[in-house]
Formats: sequence, structure tokens, C-alpha cells
Amino acid sequence: MTTDITIRGTGPADHTDMAKPPPGGRGSDYAALSREVKQSGLLKRRPGYYFVKVGANLFLLAAGWAAFALIGQSWWQLLTAAFLAVMFTQTGFIGHDAGHHQIAATKRVNNVLGRVHADLLIGLSYGWWINKHNRHHSHPNHVDRDPDIADGAIAFTQDHARVRSGAYAWLARHQAWLFFPMLLLEGLALHIAGVRALLDRTGTATSRAAKLAEAGLLTAHLGGYLAAVFLVLSPVQAVCFLVVHQGLFGLYMGCSFAPNHKGMPVFAKDDKIDFLRRQVLTSRNIRGHRFTDFALGGLNYQIEHHLFPSMPRPSLRHAQELVRTFCARHGIAYYETGLLNSYTQVLRHLHAVGGPLRPEMEY
Repeated sequence: MTTDITIRGTGPADHTDMAKPPPGGRGSDYAALSREVKQSGLLKRRPGYYFVKVGANLFLLAAGWAAFALIGQSWWQLLTAAFLAVMFTQTGFIGHDAGHHQIAATKRVNNVLGRVHADLLIGLSYGWWINKHNRHHSHPNHVDRDPDIADGAIAFTQDHARVRSGAYAWLARHQAWLFFPMLLLEGLALHIAGVRALLDRTGTATSRAAKLAEAGLLTAHLGGYLAAVFLVLSPVQAVCFLVVHQGLFGLYMGCSFAPNHKGMPVFAKDDKIDFLRRQVLTSRNIRGHRFTDFALGGLNYQIEHHLFPSMPRPSLRHAQELVRTFCARHGIAYYETGLLNSYTQVLRHLHAVGGPLRPEMEY
């Protein structure tokens, strides 16, 4: 946990829809900030931006697959795999924006865009991700409520680390060193998690219908993807292509999301805190410029994004000064750092979490 962050403020709040944060009482701090943001026009749709963004992204994605077909059976295809890994991640960012209803005025259009970009184009379950991401936005860094810090391959709290044994304990002891190599498996893990969710038989009739539609899109993606790779390349080249493509895709995705909350304050299960402070204190912004905005899909404005999830991506940078000034006025710690330093903080946090499992001399 970063030491320059102080948690302030109390009071219950809930956030059940990542696209529509709770308005709170008229006199609440969040309500006051929300009024300022709405008056600035930053919550208005940006159809022109997204028309160009989606169009350019689809063009580059298609160009990558066209190059793959033209190059044919060659080891140069590993460069194509790297390019497509970048484009898959950029496509995922658009699916993320659609999931937050940033793109279109209606939920239906956003969901169609989300399913096309996630399920069909990159093979990730949009429905599974929406469910998981909703819960994360509701309770970021809140133990037993935020699925992004649930106990898994990585231990995010010392309580999770202490109960580990065997191989899991060894993993937690060394997780700071293994974190980036493990991200190479993140793409595969996301594919598997989505498929497992679709195979889950629980849910309403509506959810089953949605799962059926998603299953069709995912099957189309997987069939087309594997057919293209194994028909164009030799078996060995095809396997190497898959390893490079999916590995770099997972690494890029993981490196884009890792700086957002890891190493920031973590709330215990019974902690109560209002919506504004919950979102600001657990989020980390990344300094940069327009290239950073592009490379990280706007996630570098994590504080503004968590406060106003439906705010279109290009408006986040304009909202930053307004939000930062508001936080300073109300004594709320607003944290921003450089990208490399954010990774240092993440690794330092993961190392500290594994401390109880190491001999005392090591820490």
C-alpha cells in the first residue's frame, strides 16, 4: 500500500451499475462534484470520436489479418502476431468503453458493440466480463467484494497469503518476481474464464439466451482464428504464433490494468466509506500525454473513470483538473504518478504481501 495515501471519510454507499454511479444526497460531496461535471458537458456522448476510433481500429485489425494472409507460411508471422496482440488489446478497450455505455446513447447499441468487439473479434466473453467488472466498480479494493483482488494465482492481501501452503505459498513468496511473466498467461486465463461462465447452467431464461448468443460469437471467433492460423502456417509455426500472440495480448492487457488499483489502499470487509472517497482513494492515475491515453485506452485516468464510468474516453483528460481541484478543496488525497513508478509500487506491494511467507531475514 502506498504510504502517502490517507483514508478519510465514512458513510455507507453502494454502486450497483458501473454506468450510473449513485447520485447520493443533494448535499453530498459526490453530488456536488457530479453537478460540476454535468454542467461542464463532459458526460455528453462523443459519437464523432467513437465513429473514427472504432472505424480506424477495425481497419487496422483487418489490415493485420490481411497481412497475415499475404505473408503466408513464414516466421515473419511472429511480427504479425505481435501487431495483432496490440490490436486485440485496443479492440478490448473499445469493448470496455461499450460496457460502460460510453459510446452510444442506448444500452442496446452499446451491448451490440461490446459483444462484437469482445466475443467475436477477440474471443472474450462480454457477459462474464460485465458481471465481474460491475462488481469491481462497485467496491474497488474492498476485501471479499472486489473480484479483482480475490484470492487466486496472485495474493493481494497478507491475510490471503498467510493461509497458503505448498506451491501456492511458494508462488506468493515470489509473486513480485513472477508477476510480469504470469501476465503472459492472462489472455489464456481470460478466454478460459469466459468459457467456464458460459458453461455455467445457472441463471434466468434471459441470461441463458444471452449466453447462447455469446456462445455462437465465441465459437465463430475460435473456429475462424484457429482455422486461419493452422491453414496458413505449418504446425510448429502455428503453435509459435499462438504463443506469441496470446502471450503478448495478455501482457499488454495486464500492464494496462495493473497500475489502476494494485498497491493502493485496501478496505477490510466491514469498512464503510462514501462513494466518492471509495473510488478516489483506491485508484491511481498515470501521468502522460496523448500517446499514454492511446496506449492505456484512457485507463490512465482511473480516478475520473471510476467516479464517472459512463464518461466518454476523450472527456476524461478534460475532467481531470476539475476532479483534482475538487479533491484538494475537500481534503481528499488524489494520487497520480508515472507509469514506470506505478509498476514499481505494484511490485513493492506484491512483495510486501508475500512477506509473512518468507524467512524474517528476507524482509
